[in-house]
Amino acid sequence: MTVGQEAVAVPAPRRRARTRTRPARRFAGAIWIVVGGVLLAGVVALNVAVLRLNLRLDDLGRERMKLRAENAQLASQISSSAANAKIQALARKQLGLVQADPSETTYVELARR
Repeated sequence: MTVGQEAVAVPAPRRRARTRTRPARRFAGAIWIVVGGVLLAGVVALNVAVLRLNLRLDDLGRERMKLRAENAQLASQISSSAANAKIQALARKQLGLVQADPSETTYVELARR
């Protein structure tokens, strides 16, 4: 100190009282871990649901293809049945053909070589 200057008393810096921030930080970290785990579990559950829907979609696609093939076969049978009936009706009407009597049917046996 020099002459003519007054000494001013400056209070010593206060020490902060230790707060319990570390346990709060640990608790916050644990919360984030739990939140992350819940989010990951949600993503896994969503993926499982999508996989199940894809499997069901594949099954339905196979069933649809099977039903379309069956419908085509049935349509072919209906078409051929209708054609046979139409041909028989035209043969009776235009050509005067009648169905053969089964008692008058004879068979020819061919000799085998």
